[in-house]
Amino acid sequence: MNSLISIVWRTKSKISSYDWRVPINVRPVVPSRLFNHESNRSPKSVLGGYIALTKPRIIELLLITTVPTMVLAAGKWPAWSLIAVTLLGGSLAAGGANAINMFIDRDIDKLMKRTQTRPLVTGLIKPHNALVFAIALEIIAFAVLWFGANLLSAVLALSATAFYVFVYSLWLKRTSKQNIVIGGAAGAVPTLVGWAAVTNSVGWPAIWLFVIIFLWTPPHFWALAIRHSDEYRAASVPMLPSVVSIEKTIRTMVVYTVILTLVSFVMIPVSDLGLIYGVTAALAGLGFVVGTAMLSRRPTDAWSMRVFSFSITYVTLLFGALMVDVLVSAT
Repeated sequence: MNSLISIVWRTKSKISSYDWRVPINVRPVVPSRLFNHESNRSPKSVLGGYIALTKPRIIELLLITTVPTMVLAAGKWPAWSLIAVTLLGGSLAAGGANAINMFIDRDIDKLMKRTQTRPLVTGLIKPHNALVFAIALEIIAFAVLWFGANLLSAVLALSATAFYVFVYSLWLKRTSKQNIVIGGAAGAVPTLVGWAAVTNSVGWPAIWLFVIIFLWTPPHFWALAIRHSDEYRAASVPMLPSVVSIEKTIRTMVVYTVILTLVSFVMIPVSDLGLIYGVTAALAGLGFVVGTAMLSRRPTDAWSMRVFSFSITYVTLLFGALMVDVLVSAT
């Protein structure tokens, strides 16, 4: 492991001499880029406020992992009706969890520039109404998944919400610099939900995909937190970049990206995947590792946001390649 990390740092040193001019608003490759809409604008209507409570962009990222997992579980393209039910139930569950998170964090959201336009901070939505809305979403999500797929997928989705709310939002976020490391496990559960919706079980491929997202989450979020470290510090939220040096944060991120890249190859023998997935995992993983390592030479907002955006592109490419690999093999 140490030798691999050393190679990464040497590679980073060679390419970091280039004049990389990176805009802060670099956008990741995700399906929503097919549409022209802004994700950070303040909602103006009450309806827009309720939609903002669900954090649609985060939901999109969660669902990017769900459909490929379902394809892998089925060994082919699953029934459209099952995909629709699973995506609907998963979206409602994630939206409810995000709304509860906004309800809990409304006191610190007003202290951070990044979150000052959220509907509970601006007063567009009343806290009580937001909480009722969130609980209603969770109830509907459970019913949709139970009756449309199976009880296991519904329980898994609800467990992710419970973990996100009680372990991350209410406990770890304000007390531990490992908050996103442990709390981020909730964001990996959609892989288990997708697999369970198809098979009514939790298999090893789903568990390894869970591990991949679990390892991906810290460097993904810390890249964003580097840009907003002063805001987290002012709000007394111990995100890693706000309580340790940027250099130590970046070293930790590099370790995570190296382990993530290595673990991603486990899916090849576990799920009998081929070149499409293998080559994508190698190239995307290398890009993620080297880009993160280069942060040590360029610890700027622009480069941290480039890493943040590429981390989203990485997971999109990885799971997209997994899905294509399965579908090509099935033909």
